[in-house]
Amino acid sequence: MFSADTDDSIDLLYWRNVKQSGAVFSSVLLLLFSLTQFSVVSVGAYLALAALSATISFRIYKSVLQAVQKTDEGHPFKAYLEMEIALSQDQISKYADKVLLYTNTCMKELRRLFLVQDLVDSLKFAVLMWLLTYVGALFNGLTLLILAVVSMFTMPVVYEKHQAQIDQYVGLIRTQVNSVVGKIQAKIPGAKRKEE
Repeated sequence: MFSADTDDSIDLLYWRNVKQSGAVFSSVLLLLFSLTQFSVVSVGAYLALAALSATISFRIYKSVLQAVQKTDEGHPFKAYLEMEIALSQDQISKYADKVLLYTNTCMKELRRLFLVQDLVDSLKFAVLMWLLTYVGALFNGLTLLILAVVSMFTMPVVYEKHQAQIDQYVGLIRTQVNSVVGKIQAKIPGAKRKEE
């Protein structure tokens, strides 16, 4: 089940079905832009009102149509009302186990970084946090989330079309970074990594 969901997500991000990807991308972007203007409570209330307005209008329309045509089709949402939507205990357990695994892994990694188990990794983490202070000064969290969504829907397609060139430049950058890190490790006493 999880691999099918993953395949659907990948197809969505690679725009395999343009209508579906466009609908999801525009909906998420509209929601995020709405959150930049209104509070979460207001956006949630407006979305609920819009959905209720649509379903109530459709229900009234179908009732009037049935009365005029003198048909007995029944409730227009009957199939959806009869669908089972409850999560099973197995599904909840599976997702809870995954969350627990990710949480424990994250806590162990943060402990390792903050308690300086490896000096080089802790220094890299410190530089990352220092860079994030500048990112935080320029952007708020919602703007970063919007940029992340736009990147999620554009970067896979761009990479797929220009993979050779991108891999070449990433290889050059990785070589330069490894060279700089190697020079820094050589100059800091006790910073040499143990061979794994």
